Amino acid sequence: MSLSMGEKIKVILRRRGMTLSDLADKTGQSRQNLSNKISRDNFSEKDLIEIASALSCTYHAGFTMNDTGEEI
Repeated sequence: MSLSMGEKIKVILRRRGMTLSDLADKTGQSRQNLSNKISRDNFSEKDLIEIASALSCTYHAGFTMNDTGEEI
């Protein structure tokens, strides 16, 4: 079973010893706004890039065509 993006962020926060408030500060968001995004699992790609940077991670997204294996 795959983790939602919000669940992945929570895992990284725990591993980094960070709180949601720490992440909110680093991304320039309110803790409440970030909490809402995590609970709804509602992020823009821009959000995810900023969160990844704040967590010292690399965010990558893309599509792989199943018939050819080509990554877009």
